[in-house]
Amino acid sequence: MSTTEPSRQGFLAIEVDGAGWDGGDFASLGEAVLAAESAGFHAATFTDEPVPGRANALQRAAFAGPVTRTIALIPEVDTVYTEPFHVSTQLASLDYVSGGRAGWIVTAAESPEAAAAVGRSFVSGTALGQEAAASVEVSRRLWDSWEDDAVIRDVATGRYIDVDKLHYIDFDTAADFETPAGFAGPGYSVKGPSIIPRPLQGQLPVLAAASLVGEGQLPADAVDAVLVSAPTPELLAAEVRDVRARVGGSVAVIAELGVVLDSRGQAAAGRPAGFDGAGSAGGRAQYAGSADGLTELLEALLQEADGVRLHPASLALELDELSRLVLPELRRRGALRPPVQDGTFRDLLGLTRPASRYASAAAGAGK
Repeated sequence: MSTTEPSRQGFLAIEVDGAGWDGGDFASLGEAVLAAESAGFHAATFTDEPVPGRANALQRAAFAGPVTRTIALIPEVDTVYTEPFHVSTQLASLDYVSGGRAGWIVTAAESPEAAAAVGRSFVSGTALGQEAAASVEVSRRLWDSWEDDAVIRDVATGRYIDVDKLHYIDFDTAADFETPAGFAGPGYSVKGPSIIPRPLQGQLPVLAAASLVGEGQLPADAVDAVLVSAPTPELLAAEVRDVRARVGGSVAVIAELGVVLDSRGQAAAGRPAGFDGAGSAGGRAQYAGSADGLTELLEALLQEADGVRLHPASLALELDELSRLVLPELRRRGALRPPVQDGTFRDLLGLTRPASRYASAAAGAGK
């Protein structure tokens, strides 16, 4: 057992799509997220894989918003085959229903099926990162297109909005100063402003896989956190250090770890884990073993990473062990940040609330 005091504290996120939710039972989804919140997890994430009859990740996160209080809610949302204007407004709505606890995991996967479903050309290769960069930039501008005090509710004059505090974003991928180098996707433009007020956080935290961040893809300054994978748990800490050196100190680094634990008298080795004997599934490090061993691994990882996202083999089984044995011990050791009461996801990441870029521009123009 560790006897040293950790030099830093981190946070834990959990992927909740192991809930066994069948697409029609919102009650079980709510129970899963509430259980994660009660266990002390700081964030819950929602995978956006096409499952017949199941609501998408953003819709599931929105359902969890009003029934939770402290846990951040972070859905995966595609940037290639969904309109950035709609992505922006839906995520802003999630921020409102969650009280400022929303985030966005940017995805950009090759998917001929998704392309065919929306009637557009198939995107692959470097174009994926470029599409993601453009979508994130559009969304950020739209979140800023309403100044914070744009809603005035002036009964005397019958004005609900001060139109001088709404701004056009004027994004155009065809313009040289907007187009990412070698942009391979179809061009588009977005005028704006958004159709809903600025999110409670001003700007939602944007997360992306480290493999999607870099030259010709998502620039590091476009994201607030990166998700880091490695083939094995032993290589994960080193990969975290390498990615942090690449993206800079202002971007949070979150390690990805699959988990299958000894549970209910059954050893982890005898349970279906979905990964091979080398401890890897799809490039993500996997831990299989006791709660004590996982506690030691997480304590070490949280000295390198700002946070760790756990992918349980079975949410019901792993969450039970995590809530009883792992998280209480990590808190006792001082390795975990306390939950942010009445706070935002930006607070959890240590980010200040930014001012609208257009508010400062408008103020400068008025001088």
